[in-house]
Amino acid sequence: MSWGVDNLPYGVFSAPGERPRVGVRFGDRILDLAPALHDEVFAAPTLNPFMARGRAAWHDTRTLIRNKLTDDLAVVEPHLIPLEQVRLHLPFEVADYVDFYCSIEHASNVGKIFRPGSEPLKPNWRHLPVGYHGRAGTVVVSGTPVRRPSGQLGAGVFGPCAKLDIEAELGFVVGVPTAPGVPAGPLEEHVFGVTLVNDWSARDIQAWEYVPLGPFLAKSFATSVSPWITPLEALPRVPGRPQDPEPVAYLRRRGDWGLDISLEVLLNGEVVARPPYSGMYWTPDQMLAHLTVNGASLRTGDLFASGTISGPERGQRGSLIELTWNGTDPIKLAGGETRTFLEDGDTVTIRATAGDLTLGEVSGTVE
Repeated sequence: MSWGVDNLPYGVFSAPGERPRVGVRFGDRILDLAPALHDEVFAAPTLNPFMARGRAAWHDTRTLIRNKLTDDLAVVEPHLIPLEQVRLHLPFEVADYVDFYCSIEHASNVGKIFRPGSEPLKPNWRHLPVGYHGRAGTVVVSGTPVRRPSGQLGAGVFGPCAKLDIEAELGFVVGVPTAPGVPAGPLEEHVFGVTLVNDWSARDIQAWEYVPLGPFLAKSFATSVSPWITPLEALPRVPGRPQDPEPVAYLRRRGDWGLDISLEVLLNGEVVARPPYSGMYWTPDQMLAHLTVNGASLRTGDLFASGTISGPERGQRGSLIELTWNGTDPIKLAGGETRTFLEDGDTVTIRATAGDLTLGEVSGTVE
């Protein structure tokens, strides 16, 4: 059962006329945790207070929920609510948002598109996980419509984005903070879980603005996340991709933090790509180490994402700019339509599996 006791993702929900509160998905129902566990931390409209309790509490609570759903199901049955009767909300209050650039295939493809004739990867790319700071205030829950942004498209040219794109990513949600000046410890001590991310991108705005400081308005208008956060503890781990040259000391891996997760990108219901997360060059433990090595602090609710997940084959590319090679090779859809970039009314859905588990999908429609 993909939504069984080995999964148990957390979310925030509300029934009609009631305040939002925390629950766990079990099959096609959600377990209302505050009354089921007699713990008022789950009566909050966000996961942040629970995530701040730390790893031991996450593990003990997960064990308690599993036990209740297997051994005491009759006791918690009154607190299991059908999903069709509730509304799902943004599951955590986003403190800060950082987006990385961890797929060597994606970075190479974009480098070839934006800088033809030059070396696709910048000299620093194999030495550190490149990233940039996004906007926490425009992280929205799956299902929120995405309005086509406007911006500068060239010298003296302003108008609506004509190259609206998506980025299929995996996001990591921080529970345990750090003090300023103190680098983070092991990933599992800080990161509560993962969520699917679509970092919507305006490629024509990006191409004009990104030199010399990188993405800004092309990325900050909307970032969609799933309403479900899968606990880090539930995920199947694999060795990370080999790296050459060996990273400097603070970035050297001390465990297997490759994740065996397979994504699908759907455009108007049709699968157009199947990106494999397991092939990412930089792993989340390295992202976290780099994020805090300079003394920057973590806060409960921080979100950092992998950047676009792409594999070596065309059908594994997690963005339209790669799938269509910046519009020169359109995607052919089953109904006879073609796409280079997104049109108004298009719906993009990203879903994923991790072994036998299903991750909560993220979806958005362009207005």
